Amino acid sequence: MGFTDIRRILTIFNIKKYENMSMLELPDGQRERIDSCAETLIAGFAALEAIDTDGTKPLVTVLDLHNILREDTAAKLFTRDEILSNAPEQYDGYFQVPGTLE
Repeated sequence: MGFTDIRRILTIFNIKKYENMSMLELPDGQRERIDSCAETLIAGFAALEAIDTDGTKPLVTVLDLHNILREDTAAKLFTRDEILSNAPEQYDGYFQVPGTLE
């Protein structure tokens, strides 16, 4: 059994594990299709990994933009009472929402 066969078994095993975690049940043909897509992705990443990037600076964006974001400054735009005036229900200065747990 070669590396490819072991990788294929591990991939099918992982697909079944993810199926169980997400409470899905896929037909075998769908598992094979997902496995095939995963193999294509793995091959693509392997090709990218083979590229020599030593000495290359990481890019945040390919566009020639510099500091396009505004300064992150705190500003008090509304008072608590103004904000709570829009709340359908409030209690003791806080929004009151329906309970989600029983």
